[in-house]
Order: sequence, then C-alpha cells, then structure tokens
Amino acid sequence: MTHENSCEMYKKHRKSLIWFRRNLRLEDNQALWEGIQNSGSYLLLYIFDEKDWEDNPLGMRRSSDLKLNFIWQSVLDLKQNIERKGGQLVIRKGNAIKIIEEFLSESKFDALYAPKEAGTEEAQVEKSIEELCIRSKLEVNFYAQTTLFHEDDIPWPINKLPNIFTQFRKENEKQTEVRELFATPDDLSASVKLIDDFQYANLGIIETEIDEKSVLNFEGGESKAWERLNYYFWESSLLKEYKNTRNGLLGPDYSSKFSPWLAQGCISPKSIYYQVKKYEKERKKNQSTYWLIFELIWRDYFHFVLKKYGTKLFQKEGIKGEGVNWKWDLQVFEKWKNGETGVPFIDANMNELNASGFMSNRGRQNVASFLVKDLGLDWRMGAWYFEHQLIDHDVASNWGNWAYVAGVGNDPRDNRYFNILSQAKKYDSKGEYVRYWIPELQEIEGFNIHKISLMKASELKNIDNFIPEVYLKPTVDMGKWEY
Repeated sequence: MTHENSCEMYKKHRKSLIWFRRNLRLEDNQALWEGIQNSGSYLLLYIFDEKDWEDNPLGMRRSSDLKLNFIWQSVLDLKQNIERKGGQLVIRKGNAIKIIEEFLSESKFDALYAPKEAGTEEAQVEKSIEELCIRSKLEVNFYAQTTLFHEDDIPWPINKLPNIFTQFRKENEKQTEVRELFATPDDLSASVKLIDDFQYANLGIIETEIDEKSVLNFEGGESKAWERLNYYFWESSLLKEYKNTRNGLLGPDYSSKFSPWLAQGCISPKSIYYQVKKYEKERKKNQSTYWLIFELIWRDYFHFVLKKYGTKLFQKEGIKGEGVNWKWDLQVFEKWKNGETGVPFIDANMNELNASGFMSNRGRQNVASFLVKDLGLDWRMGAWYFEHQLIDHDVASNWGNWAYVAGVGNDPRDNRYFNILSQAKKYDSKGEYVRYWIPELQEIEGFNIHKISLMKASELKNIDNFIPEVYLKPTVDMGKWEY
C-alpha cells in the first residue's frame, strides 16, 4: 500500500531543505516525500553528528569505527540511489544546529522537512532547529516515521502509555492500523546541486571490515537491507521458521538480522510489515510470520517508552526510580568488555560483539544479566558499551532492554535473572558456539566447555591444549548455577 506521487502544478514552497537523519532510504520516507511534493526545488542534506566522536562516561568514543563505517556505507548507498534519480545528497559532519543555521543564512529556504527521532538529545536538537526556523520565518515539518504504529494512532497519548508491553501489544493489535507506505520518488532532479567534496577521510575513522567469523557480512544501505529481506523472505523462505530458530547463535539464518538497517532507517518497519503480509498471502501464514511482527511491536514499545519518560530512562534508577547499590568498577568492567570473565558462554558472546559489532538477542540478554546480576556493575556501563560497539544500536531499544534486564525498566517480573549454565545448556548444549568464538577451548568436548572450572582435575589432565588460567578461576563461582 503506497501513497502515489502527485503531479501538482503548484508547489507550496519555492525551495526547501530536506534533512536526512536515521531515515537513510527512499522508500517509505515521509519527510522526503512531503518535501519533494511541496517544493519547487530542495536541498538534500545528511549530517554526521559530531556527538558520535565524543567520549562517553566510560572514557571511550561514543561510536566505534565498526558502527561509523556501517553508517558511512548507509549514507553512501543513499547518495548513489539519489544520484541515479538525478539528485544530489550533500554531506557534512559537525553540529547539526550550526550547520543548518549556516545553510539557512547562505540561501533562501521556505521550509525544512525532517524525521523525528526517539532520543532525548535528538528531540532537543529538533526543538532548537524549530526555534531557528521560526526566527527565520521558515515552515518546519518533523514527521514521526521510525515506528510501525504512528504515534498519533496508538490508543493512548504518550504520557498515558501503559507500563506493561502486553497491554500495549494487545490493544494495538486490536485497533491500530499500520499506515500506508510512502512511494519511492521517481525523479530527484529538482534537488539543489552544490560543489560537495565530502569524502570518507573527513570522518577521521579507520576503515574496518566485519570479521570473517561474523554471522553476516553486514553492509549498510537501503540496497543491502532489501537484499537481505529478499533473501530471508523470498529466496530462502526462512520467515516461516523464524519463531523456531530466532534464539540461535551461529550462522546467518537463525533470525532476520534486519536490526542494523532498521537502526539507520535503511528500511522502515512498515516496509517489513507489508512484506510479511505479502508473504502470508503468497507463501505461508503461521506463528513465525506473526512473531516477526511481534518483535517490531516490541521495538515500537521501547520507542514510545523513551518518548514518555525521556531522560529518566538513562538514570541509574531508571523509570521505576528504584535505587540499587550497583558498583562502578572499571577493572571488572574491562574483563566483561574484553571477554575475559572466565565464563565461556559470556566471553564467547563478547568476543563476537567485539569482532563483528553484532550479537544475538539471546546473547545480549545473557551478557546483560551477567554484568548486572552476577558482577553487580552499574547497568549503564553495559548500555554505554553496547551504544559504542553495536552496529545496530538503536537508542530506545538498547537502553530500554538494558533497563528491562536491570529491573528498572518495563519488566513486570521482579528480579529477572539468567542462570548462565542453564542458558548455555539450552542454547549451546554441545558447546559449538563457544568453540567457534574461543578457539583456545576447542579440544574440550561437549557441554564441559561451558563449565571448565567445575571439572575435576583428573578430567583436565586429559586435555593437551593449553587452557587460559581465567577459565580455571573465573570472576564468579560457577558452582552457584544449577543446570
């Protein structure tokens, strides 16, 4: 379902500024569609936010080279797709407010079009730019386009959003329709052309490649997003097995892996939704097809929770306002971050994250629970590291999930805890995942690889391969976990 491009003789604005943010796509992009429909000409602009190069409270840059390279690939793909339609994407790096102010002072614009974002910093930028536009007598248009359900259509105002996901899901499934898609523009030749020599070198980052052991060779961009969707849905018909395989750990096909492209808006949740509906009509409708939509609704919920609670979500006490005496211990944190805890299931997952910028959903829940509940560290240390390292970092999903695991978010269950050995037995009973990401342990057979410190000395004598000391004396007593 799409809005069709109109052929109006009269354009509302002479010239507009269309600002891309985390909507790096041509299909289903309301800010782009509205901007070109209502403007005689328009400047297409993307700004690399300088905040990504600033240090977080852990003393590391907010975004890793892996993450920034994925964003660069996404922007470059958008640029090329725009050029194929006769347009030009102008790229800058810096402070968005200052850069937009410079454009407004240098050229006569009548309006600005851009997407709304869920983050609190992003919302503050939107407010500042709106004030700037009003002072400059520009019409300003921000569109909510990051979620499946539009914020104006859900059954509650944001400040009355239910604190339990199940209520949110059930009410929306009953009464909220997914809006139509916005069509991909056919012609962008009315875009303003500037001399723009922005190059990769302007980013000041190191070109990195996804580790060859990664579950997928993630490349940014709308083209790659659709390539992945077409493979997962139509070429391999894996969607019909999604619910059964989504807790996997190894290989490219246990889950959709759409999250990196969703995070940068290379594909919209609405586009995915309508492709699921098409698949259900043409191939198969079952619990798995429903479950992918279920996960999109979870993503929506975290976005709306962030809109409701704002900066409270980033505070130590979270949205519940419950204080816990978590530690701030950088030495212990470094062991967790570097995959050196001595708990194989945790270390393997962290090794995957550090090598590829990605980790399975099952892995994320386990390493988060371990950091908070077993190491007793401030949950925000984990959230900041994920923000730094994940190529699919989404501020609402990341911080919402960490607060959820820490018990200061939207979890109706008190003191949710992951028994790491029990989890390992359920999801990696033969130790294949650990063996893949910690090759030093590959000679240890079966489930024993998960519980080296609990093995008898006589059993260890039969192993020729050197076992790092940390796995004999891990940071926690693994005997506490029954499995």
